Amino acid sequence: MADSPHTSITVLGLGAMGQALAAAFLRGGHPTKVWNRSHGRDAELVGAGARSAATAAEAIAGSDLVVACLLDHASVHEVLDPVAAELAGTALVNLTSTEPSGARELAAWAAEHGIEYLDGGIMAVPSMIGQPGSAVLYSGSRTVFDIHRSALELLGASEYFGADAGRASLVDFALLSGMYVMHAGFYHGAAMVRSIGMTAEEFGHRSAAWLSAMTASFPLAGAQIDSGDYTRVGQPLDFTKAALDAIVSASRDAGVDLDIIGAVRDLVDRQVAAGYGKQSSERVFESLHPPVRPV
Repeated sequence: MADSPHTSITVLGLGAMGQALAAAFLRGGHPTKVWNRSHGRDAELVGAGARSAATAAEAIAGSDLVVACLLDHASVHEVLDPVAAELAGTALVNLTSTEPSGARELAAWAAEHGIEYLDGGIMAVPSMIGQPGSAVLYSGSRTVFDIHRSALELLGASEYFGADAGRASLVDFALLSGMYVMHAGFYHGAAMVRSIGMTAEEFGHRSAAWLSAMTASFPLAGAQIDSGDYTRVGQPLDFTKAALDAIVSASRDAGVDLDIIGAVRDLVDRQVAAGYGKQSSERVFESLHPPVRPV
């Protein structure tokens, strides 16, 4: 049976993201209780109609859906272990940033206590919650996902990745890795152009347009990686090596450390040294020692 606007929801953890989640549930018309370990963060939510709970046990009592958005994996246990018995039979969605092994451990813990567990990875910043562009990836209990999907959709577009509770967080972290490395590349470039007096803001405008154009090639690059055939050459590794060698030299001349671009150059060098210089630059993927593809 799917949830309704009368589904009662508890949000545990009122950092910036937890507050955004609770506000979205309230806007959707759900009776919402909130709790945070330190006091004083629920005033605005209470003003919007939320009920404040003094303890985690009080917060989860009578709720159909409990959403945890805490600091880390250890915090989830610190908050939920003492109330595990009270959570039995309740749907628990963990939106704490949790690595895959941690998500699987929490799923096993939940099963031992009769708790239906769904893990989620939020692909948004707090201001995006409930807005276009916000997405949340889920894995774990399909029952929880199906029953409470309409409430979860209030947070952002929802996608289910299967019963393995660690899958969503793995995809989440993989996407975040791309984001962080992209940002690091921007920082490196901004450090280079500072040597000629260009501001990081100006460089940011130029980078946004350039990188947006470049990311359109990701699906094609991914298809080539999946095929394992790097003989269809767009840009050969030899060319990429020459370009990176020049960038490394220019970075040194600009007084910029090589922590970022040097690592990329090293990945390319491995493939060139192995004799693959004439093959496509997508072969750099193989320098990361990816595991054998599942059958």
